[in-house]
Amino acid sequence: MIATIENDTLTRPNRERFGRFDPRRVPSPCYVVDEAGIAANLRILDRVQRESGAKILLALKAFALFALAPAIMRTLKGVCASGLFEARLGREAFGGEVHCFSPAYRAEELERLLTLADHVLFNSFGQWDRFQPLIQAARTRSPGLHFGLRINPEHSEGWHPLYDPCAPYSRMGIPRAQFAGRGLDGIDGLHFHTLCEQDFPPLARTLTVVEEGFSPWFGGLSWINFGGGHHITRSDYQVDDLIHLIQAFRHRWNLEVYLEPGEAIALDAGVLVAEVLDIARNGMNIAILDTSPSCHMPDVLEIPYRPAVAGAGKPGLWPYEYRLAGRTCLSGDNFGDYSFPQPLRSGDRLVFHDMAVYTMVKNTTFNGLPLPAIALWNSDTDELRVIKQFGYEDFRRRLS
Repeated sequence: MIATIENDTLTRPNRERFGRFDPRRVPSPCYVVDEAGIAANLRILDRVQRESGAKILLALKAFALFALAPAIMRTLKGVCASGLFEARLGREAFGGEVHCFSPAYRAEELERLLTLADHVLFNSFGQWDRFQPLIQAARTRSPGLHFGLRINPEHSEGWHPLYDPCAPYSRMGIPRAQFAGRGLDGIDGLHFHTLCEQDFPPLARTLTVVEEGFSPWFGGLSWINFGGGHHITRSDYQVDDLIHLIQAFRHRWNLEVYLEPGEAIALDAGVLVAEVLDIARNGMNIAILDTSPSCHMPDVLEIPYRPAVAGAGKPGLWPYEYRLAGRTCLSGDNFGDYSFPQPLRSGDRLVFHDMAVYTMVKNTTFNGLPLPAIALWNSDTDELRVIKQFGYEDFRRRLS
């Protein structure tokens, strides 16, 4: 997730909706997802599908809140999964097409996966060759099953090495050199994924490289998947350019086009509500919260980045400055330094923005810290439902 700072010049309509939300209406900590914000994002994605002819899938690795599956699947064409469990969730809870890619499959997982997925993508010729008996048996049972290969265009647009599938020595995708002398019998399509929270120009440059390097194999294909990382629902995204690019590509090659954004579905449509438990002092004021970046928003530490907090600013903007800290034993379990117009006190509620994506799907119970509750709120109607709360048994169930 790219850091979003308080003086951001972008208009963020979904985020602004939470200015009307009272964080004391939910238990703390709690993820709150705005159904109206999700619907606003889906309207943008629906326009892209209708006008470009592409099919858009929900990337479950970013957002898998299946309570919203009926609303999401009225617009999107299916889901993309990263393995057996996500594919099963996609089939059982979402419906539509189920696509799956994994850097490597276990035989027993792949055998089950081939009964769930519509598209199965392989990361190497080695696995494609090795699993031919399973693949041929599955194709006999389900003649409409599609198979694809992930390619590595070897063209980096990533802003952080951790999220750059085309970084040197990347395990993601097959470089062009390995296609030499290979036939693609049984392969229906190709997949590339090179972006992370980016707008249109990086995609346009990447697609040029893909066409230059891999178009000799397009003739026998029926589809191509542009992967994820497209911030299509961000207010400054060049939606018209994306539509025109897809239209032109489909005209040139007569291929069906898929996109599989994750964040774009829920961008700015969710927050994490937290509570101040204590104010410590060690050279500066430290507000200890009932949540944790390590447990509940791990990208804060992995990237790292500093999440936006409603009503707060960078140090120096407001007179009262605090380091916001988690309550695990990890010394570096900190959100960052912020300033506030009023002093913080124990019991105050804080709202972290853009917390619907890569949080619920990645959180942990490290230190036995309870997982945040999950609530659905509708900013148009003000209806609020707490749909999930977690307790000791959820922590204990993961252990032995």
